[in-house]
Amino acid sequence: MMRPTDHIKETYKMEENRVLAKVGDREITERDVDFLLQSLGPQKGMQFYSPDGRKQLLDELINQELFYLDALESGIDKDEAFVAELEQVKINLLKQYAMRKLLTPITVDPAEAKEFYEDNKASFVSQESARASHILVETEEEAKNIAAEIEGGLDFAEAAQKYSKCPSGGGGGDLGMFTRGKMVPEFEDVAFSMEVGAVSEPFQTQFGYHIVQLNEKHEQEEKSYEEAKADVARIVLGKKQNEAYNEKTSQMRSKYSVEIIG
Repeated sequence: MMRPTDHIKETYKMEENRVLAKVGDREITERDVDFLLQSLGPQKGMQFYSPDGRKQLLDELINQELFYLDALESGIDKDEAFVAELEQVKINLLKQYAMRKLLTPITVDPAEAKEFYEDNKASFVSQESARASHILVETEEEAKNIAAEIEGGLDFAEAAQKYSKCPSGGGGGDLGMFTRGKMVPEFEDVAFSMEVGAVSEPFQTQFGYHIVQLNEKHEQEEKSYEEAKADVARIVLGKKQNEAYNEKTSQMRSKYSVEIIG
């Protein structure tokens, strides 16, 4: 029995995919426009989110249907070059489909995932990480003067908003969480050697002079199974799929003739 809310959803779906145009006996729907919009990607598609933009996409879909009808009428679908290209597309599609048919049914049992984790715990560790705020200025003199103000009681976030040349200054200098390898070495050496809550002396990198406040620090540690479960499942699935792929290709190489030339 359909609930009232189901009826509303179904009605909305029908309206959402309403027919916008017909070219010959072929319909172009809202969903066709949405699909074209999504295929453009977020950056390029942004300019078509307005009603006028969607109308442009509809016009393009109409043009494409006109090309299709004209191609059929002109017999282009019988061209030798088109038939050869279509056959190549079919071959490639069949290859991909056959591989998906082999690999998609493969799953990971929770027991084998847990066993893999227990055997490879050393591989599942969270990296050393820190969360810091900083103030960036051009000269050592500026940095020393700001450091003196902070030591005298000026709040670090206020100082960052007031003085920092880094875009992070608007957010109080907060750089968020980062692991080793994400920042320049000089910055990391200071940040990871500090105690939480401490403020560094001014120091120089290629970007200028910094003052750093360490907000959080987490040492490298072994992840629990729950924390690593998604990674474990992905790795085990990849291994099983790779084994199935290698086994299948080995069987087929014995069955079919393979000759490497050149």
